[in-house]
Amino acid sequence: MDADPRQYEHIKINGKDSHNIILSYLIHGCFKDTVESLVASTGLKVPAAQLEDMEKRKRILHFALNGNALDAIQLTERLSPDLLENNKGLLLDLLSLHFIELISSKKCTEALEFAQVKLTPFGKVQKYVKKLEDFMALLAYEEPEKSPMFHLLGLEYRQHVADDLNRAILAHACTPSYSGLERIIQQATVVRQCLSEELGKDAPSPFSFKDFLKS
Repeated sequence: MDADPRQYEHIKINGKDSHNIILSYLIHGCFKDTVESLVASTGLKVPAAQLEDMEKRKRILHFALNGNALDAIQLTERLSPDLLENNKGLLLDLLSLHFIELISSKKCTEALEFAQVKLTPFGKVQKYVKKLEDFMALLAYEEPEKSPMFHLLGLEYRQHVADDLNRAILAHACTPSYSGLERIIQQATVVRQCLSEELGKDAPSPFSFKDFLKS
């Protein structure tokens, strides 16, 4: 069982710390309007350069999520030179978004030509072969949304690629690739896992952030 909340209710939390944790999450996720509202209501200060960077990342992620992956690639290369050149896996994922957009738009001939020029070179690297096979398999179906690879057509896949891109851009700028809130959750999870290993059968149940919020 989890510790009784009464055991830690006496621990005081600085309100400014809570606000900064929330702010870091919002900036990380490029929630510009909410950032501005939080700053206005709390008096927190955010460097102009950080806001400008957030706006640039927001534009890139918007393109990646809305079928304009080539524009996302172009802006990424402008904001973070050499990032995609040194992260071929991420570049492949971004190119795949454009390929998938062509498939979804029933532009199969154009999709095949794009794949031959942009995707085929990745086949020389063994770790990318399986992923390429999954992408190319979409061409074999008249209704790719009913194929075994249907998940590649959905928003969840685009969001996954966009999240990876966001973290890569942040890391390239020597800033944390995860927000403070995410790191707190990661740390709490690791601590609980370590406790479980040390205590064995007497250990508390595996940590669940969802369950924790309900407690």
